[in-house]
Amino acid sequence: MKSRHIALAVLITAIWGVNFSVIKIGLQSVDPFILAGIRFTLCAFPAVLFIRRPDVPWRWLAAYGLVFGLGLWGVVNLGVRVGLSAGIASLVLQASAFFTVFLGALVFRESLTGFQFAGAAVALVGLACIVFITDGSVTLAGLGLVLFGAAAWSAANVILKKAAPKDVLGFLVWSCVFSPIPLFALGLLADGTSGYTDLASQLGLKAIASILFQVYPNTLFAYWMWNWLLKEYPVSTVAPLSLLVPVFGICGSMALFGEQLSVLKSLSLLLMVLGLVVGLYGARISTAPFPFRRARA
Repeated sequence: MKSRHIALAVLITAIWGVNFSVIKIGLQSVDPFILAGIRFTLCAFPAVLFIRRPDVPWRWLAAYGLVFGLGLWGVVNLGVRVGLSAGIASLVLQASAFFTVFLGALVFRESLTGFQFAGAAVALVGLACIVFITDGSVTLAGLGLVLFGAAAWSAANVILKKAAPKDVLGFLVWSCVFSPIPLFALGLLADGTSGYTDLASQLGLKAIASILFQVYPNTLFAYWMWNWLLKEYPVSTVAPLSLLVPVFGICGSMALFGEQLSVLKSLSLLLMVLGLVVGLYGARISTAPFPFRRARA
């Protein structure tokens, strides 16, 4: 990769990692489903008035919008609200990589390797360590909700692959049209009208800044540029950089909320990242032409 494109990829992972802390800032005053609903409303409008609808069936746009908007970010917002720190949420959500691998095997009949099973086992141990963190940054309810969000993200990845849009930005923008109404309806169901009647007083400068960051740098810019990089370079070159997301997520939470990086959190981070490396890139690493192998041959 060109150095400027490496810098772009690192910038994207930093945006995605810090976004968890930015979400938490917004959640300090705004209902989690309403916050997500406003985010996806602004992702869709006014962009849909200027970007042509991609040439994919409506069902894929609707499915992606519902799963990505409601199943992923609506649920993750709720998970952070009920007691998961921004740093831990950014780490747990990386479990979506394994959900995607196993769901892809089921849907597309892709074969699984021993490295993928081994990587999943290592990551599962790292995930189990999170359960024993007792500093107040983890609740079982929050952990379960973010894991559900990780599963939803994997489903969204499969939908995206099935839809195979040529215009990824157009697909993202038009799919967001289907996210706000279910999110707003769920907010009404969960908390009644209070979240709406108090919204004007809740939307202070911090909440507005949180929403704008989630919409423009995090969703529209970062997802667009990441998919552009995947088109320009092999997936094996770009994808490993996503392992930086939980690193930036935890660093952002430490900087903005004073989250402490305990030994158990460090171990969880190490095992989750190691599991991802083994599961996603173990086969490639094992067959790489290392110098000592050439010398021995």
